[in-house]
Amino acid sequence: MAAPISESWTRIENWLAGHAPATRAALAPPADPADIAELERLVGRPLLSPLVQSLLRHDGLLDQRSWLLPGSYRPLSARETVAQWRLLTGFYDRCATDEEEEEAVHHFMELGISSALYGHPQLIPIARDIRGGCLVLDHRPEADRGRVHEVEAVEGVMRGPHEMWTSLPVLMERIATSLETGEPLGGHTPVVDEEHRLSWDFGPPR
Repeated sequence: MAAPISESWTRIENWLAGHAPATRAALAPPADPADIAELERLVGRPLLSPLVQSLLRHDGLLDQRSWLLPGSYRPLSARETVAQWRLLTGFYDRCATDEEEEEAVHHFMELGISSALYGHPQLIPIARDIRGGCLVLDHRPEADRGRVHEVEAVEGVMRGPHEMWTSLPVLMERIATSLETGEPLGGHTPVVDEEHRLSWDFGPPR
């Protein structure tokens, strides 16, 4: 069982303060509860508790050049999540029949990829990369509830097999451990650039 997300945030903050102070300074203050409430009103359901806890710790990043998560993903603020959710759900085929939806879910579970689920309204964006790809937190009342998925415009929704995607608390705990030990996480190794910002190299440690 993963540690509480608040503990992982404390470990991440402490490491950043000592090794990547520019990224530490870029962590936004807590989200306005009104912004979280507006996001929940928009999606029509309560957000999962770990996401709310994370937003109440840091409402995304202030610096557009900082990347906190492996794969160069930048956490979204509550307001950015609203905008990204609206964008993604605009691509979702709300006219799909129940049979097509069932087939899409089966495809998603078996192969780990499904363009049919792209923009599903219960896949809530939580981070974005420089190419426009997203991390989404699965809020569907199914087996993958609470799991983190990668989303790309071409590939669709990708269900990663790595343990790091099991849940948001697991992802944050594994990030904290990777920062502290220097060990790769999902093929990405934490490094610090000349401007004291955290980034992630893909491949084995240098």
